Amino acid sequence: MLEPVRGWLHRRQRPARYTQLAELIGNQRLSRAQVLQKQRDDLARMVAFAAEHVPWYRQRFADISDFGALPILTKPDVIEHLDDLLADTADRSEAKIGHTGGSTGKPLAFWYDEAKHELMRAGMMRSYMGSGWRPGRKILNFWGARQDTVAGGVFGAAIDAKWADFIAAERTVAAFEYTERQLREWADHIRAYRPVLLQGYASILAELARFVIDERIAMPTSLIGVYSTAEVLEDRQRELMERAFSCRAFNQYGSREVPNIACECRRGRMHVFTDMVFLESAADERLLVTSLTNRLMPTIRYDIGDSGRLLDGDCDCGWPFPLMEMGMCRQNDLIRTPGGKTVHPSTFNRLLYGLTQIRQYQWRQTAPDRMVLSVVASPALSEAFVNGLRANLRAEVDAGMELEVLHVEEIPRTASGKHRFVIGFQP
Repeated sequence: MLEPVRGWLHRRQRPARYTQLAELIGNQRLSRAQVLQKQRDDLARMVAFAAEHVPWYRQRFADISDFGALPILTKPDVIEHLDDLLADTADRSEAKIGHTGGSTGKPLAFWYDEAKHELMRAGMMRSYMGSGWRPGRKILNFWGARQDTVAGGVFGAAIDAKWADFIAAERTVAAFEYTERQLREWADHIRAYRPVLLQGYASILAELARFVIDERIAMPTSLIGVYSTAEVLEDRQRELMERAFSCRAFNQYGSREVPNIACECRRGRMHVFTDMVFLESAADERLLVTSLTNRLMPTIRYDIGDSGRLLDGDCDCGWPFPLMEMGMCRQNDLIRTPGGKTVHPSTFNRLLYGLTQIRQYQWRQTAPDRMVLSVVASPALSEAFVNGLRANLRAEVDAGMELEVLHVEEIPRTASGKHRFVIGFQP
């Protein structure tokens, strides 16, 4: 009974989001040929727009007739030329700077505005609908980004938190770290809240699922899907989630700077949302993504730092979008402290938010009570900042944790070519 009421109220509160959602759902009714033609048209318009209105591209797009010859946009490019990547058509009074810790160990700032945020949320809603979810039905997030755990959940509404939760039918719990006691509290919260969907980090959801199984805790029958994001979803983790919550686990792919790249359907196959992005897989399976919707800060042939392959063939789920499979990306370690807490890598990301002088970083736990932070930074981190970082580490991670900061010229990658930005202690 409450679901239609919540859906109606939320539609009234967020009309732009629901207008965009209707358009995205309409794209799902197109044929494969139609969605690919739409993608080609959108891509041509985005490249032409960037060449005319974005300083960084205007200087580099001498010939836009050959898309494959256009320069690749790297994370260092974004860090060094953030202002030049803002379109000259943008209303600077409305543009804001967001931050991502960088799953590849490179902290990143990016431009966004309310329109981009609303489209991102509409895209997420469409993904959820693949499980059978509908607006007004409850979602519980296990999230680790500070901006997502304020009152009102990820919507960040500036109204009373309880009223915002009711309208959005969505709650977000801080999942920076956990203990066995915390896992029990989360399990109890799921039982009391009775959500339809769970969403969060693969590692967090898998640990919660393990606890639920070990403790033989019955989960509510309201659950119809678990959405894993921000990390690689391993087969072992998927199996734990589906056993614990008695529903399908769905893998999602996207980032803060380019959201809604791909998502699994009800058949368990990953579809690329070609009405939102153009995705390339290079010879080394490095993924290059072009946003087809973001004219505030166009990202064209952006090296997102992940790997994967585009696949041929169709899927009988009903989605017309082409298929892909993920490679090894976002493989990060949980940190276990002397005090018995398990801390998610996002905690360490947050400690470095906003530091554009850092080109690359890596946290390594060398002992249960010792972390080493290697940074490539110019200028070097000040002594005052390092002392503050040590204090924050003790306050947010463990009071007995020591920190050593090393300024280095380069941080080596793993054998697979990926950068691990948090490495746990291996006794």
